Amino acid sequence: QFCSEGPYQSRSRLSEKPSILQQHQDRNSVNMVRSSGLLTGVKDPVALKSIAVTLSINDFVAGVSATLNYENEEKDPLEAFFVFPMDEDSAVYSFEALVDGKKIVAELQDKYQAHKRYEEALSGGFQAYLLEEDKCSRDVFCCNVGNLQPGSKVALTIKYVQELPLEDDGALRYVLPAILNPRYHLSEQSVDSSLDLKTPIFPLEDLPYTLSMVATISSQLGIRTIQSNCPLSSIDYIGENKTSAQVSLAEGHKFDRDVELLIFYRKVHSPSVAVEMGMPEREADSLMGAPSAMVSFYPDIPEVETATKCGEFVFLMDRSGSMKSPMSSQNRSQLRIDAAKETLILLLKSLPMGCYFNIYGFGSTHEAFFPKSVRYTQETMEKAVEKVKLMLADLGGTEILTPLRKVFRKPPIPGHPLQVFVFTDGEVAETFNVIREVKFHSKRHRCFSFGIGEGASTSLIKNIARVSGGTAEFITGNDRMQSKVGGPLCIKSG
Repeated sequence: QFCSEGPYQSRSRLSEKPSILQQHQDRNSVNMVRSSGLLTGVKDPVALKSIAVTLSINDFVAGVSATLNYENEEKDPLEAFFVFPMDEDSAVYSFEALVDGKKIVAELQDKYQAHKRYEEALSGGFQAYLLEEDKCSRDVFCCNVGNLQPGSKVALTIKYVQELPLEDDGALRYVLPAILNPRYHLSEQSVDSSLDLKTPIFPLEDLPYTLSMVATISSQLGIRTIQSNCPLSSIDYIGENKTSAQVSLAEGHKFDRDVELLIFYRKVHSPSVAVEMGMPEREADSLMGAPSAMVSFYPDIPEVETATKCGEFVFLMDRSGSMKSPMSSQNRSQLRIDAAKETLILLLKSLPMGCYFNIYGFGSTHEAFFPKSVRYTQETMEKAVEKVKLMLADLGGTEILTPLRKVFRKPPIPGHPLQVFVFTDGEVAETFNVIREVKFHSKRHRCFSFGIGEGASTSLIKNIARVSGGTAEFITGNDRMQSKVGGPLCIKSG
């Protein structure tokens, strides 16, 4: 938990009502969608003016500093909180707020102590901030920003580090998330989350904010090329071996899609070492005072494909309403459900003859192609492919736990270990329960997950694969689909 406080020059006090955090903890769950950014107690967005991002990538680790500028355009004071989407493999280490020229720096505290100090500060008429990880999703951080006067200008700076994944084609991938996709909550479940928010929608040409991003990439491995799904300025390489480069988004870019950078190193399989000196003002033998080193080793181990007819392959396809959305704001011609179906068909046509398989569609309800898994033949494969082509995003919400339990509780087929493939674009409120269920049955199955479209939950997608020994992939367009599907296809029979 991060908490800080400072003087608040206003006559209004908030001790007569519970904090926003408490309001969200006390209410019952309802069906809503989620936004990100600075929001009021009634879940309306505070006016965002601009976003500036500084990105530093050293070998396989990214350091990110993001500053978001807001202004309270309302006539009354308001209490606001900040929702910041992140990758599951990120760690926040700094949070600062600049309110009307006054700078406040957060410090790391025990969770109970941080909550207590935050409530005491608000009751005493102080400006207070509380940054915490959302309890229902580890890829989102929430921060109670406290009291904002009419006309107040707020600059929020959050800094975090993140280990970057390597794609199957050798690309190092960094994604700066846009507003995350809606997440569905079971109506009967009591949810302890501050993320039931309304998503602001603007025509792309009328977005009231801008994004600027400058990225510096450094590695002794040498940089072969840098690609992006967004227009970039000219790339400036430094050194004869291109061991460093600087690039920025082209001027006038709007924050209307995920910003993706793909970095290809020349010698990606060579070991490398990064050294950071300790902070001189800290004790020499302390954590922050001592030097630290990071060794990166990504060996080139040839894949060994085993010819086998063993395995039960069960595919879970998200058929919720949100799967009718485009893959991205940039790629509106392809719907998420169509991209997921294309990926599923690629997998179906690559299964070994003689194995067993079944396909489930899930939403508010679920349905299966077959009463139980059937033997894979040319006939059953063709029948399944035709059914997949007819699948629609028409099953309502995103409730995956029930069909997962149904799959796990079916008796195993002797000699055919279970492999589960999940295709989804969102996250359910019971994310941790889903992960727990997958982990509980991991001794007899592996789970391979595919996040479909921009904003897919990294917490859900990565963890259900991680706890079961599978792999996770994110499909944001069809240009790289073959390489993303290739990974699970190579190891599914291992």
